[in-house]
Amino acid sequence: MSQLFPRKFLAFAAAFFLALSVWTIAPEAHAFNNPDLLPSTQTPIIDLAKALTDIEEESLAKNLKAFEAETGWKLRVLTQYDRTPGLAVKSYWGLDNKSVLLVADPRGGNLLNFNVGDSLYPLLPRTFWVELQTRYGNQFFVRDNGEDRAIIESLESIEGCLRQGGCRVVPGLPREQWVLTLITSVVGGVICGFAAQPRKPGQVVAWQWALIFSPLWGILFFAFGLGPVVTRTSDWLPVVRNVSGFAIGALVAFLTPVLGKSSSSSET
Repeated sequence: MSQLFPRKFLAFAAAFFLALSVWTIAPEAHAFNNPDLLPSTQTPIIDLAKALTDIEEESLAKNLKAFEAETGWKLRVLTQYDRTPGLAVKSYWGLDNKSVLLVADPRGGNLLNFNVGDSLYPLLPRTFWVELQTRYGNQFFVRDNGEDRAIIESLESIEGCLRQGGCRVVPGLPREQWVLTLITSVVGGVICGFAAQPRKPGQVVAWQWALIFSPLWGILFFAFGLGPVVTRTSDWLPVVRNVSGFAIGALVAFLTPVLGKSSSSSET
């Protein structure tokens, strides 16, 4: 278990930066045009890869229809593996600027791809879709929770954000992401503590040096330590932990010279 978590954390970070640098939207879905694979009756879900159970598909289809009737936003799901209807889904579903097509295809390394209408970007920016793909489509989430949960939970995030008028980030704070914020908080505290060490006789705290280095430790603590937490969850526990990590890191770094001198004095 101790070896598995670092692998998850590294995979989460690598997947995020990879998705951020190269963001492709379901290239397989646009490679062919095979309308023969389309159902004869209209349905918001085409599950060619059988990623959903019959009960899940029925429940999700009802939910997507109700959501469209309520809000006007059209969410559609296509799962595929070795077969795809390709471009035929556009005319089948009448995809437009208010549509989101979720394509689930496990062959690309990340399960999820999104074809997003232009009208959604003012409410859900491109960084939102990158984070959504990275969080729910990565191989570890799919392995631990299944393809069905990856599809359903990503759609729930989209629906929740559209209902509240938009989101800049994906709601919720995965453990791997929180650990990253905790690490940056501690590092920020260490830098602040070292900068604040007294450098003159009789000086208690070198506030000037702490202020000089404030852009560095401030970005690490506030932008990367607290920012991702408060924008994704209302839970105060991770905030308290990150603040505590910053304070402990700063205190240890600040007291290092004092502890070193005490150790030297005791040895002599």
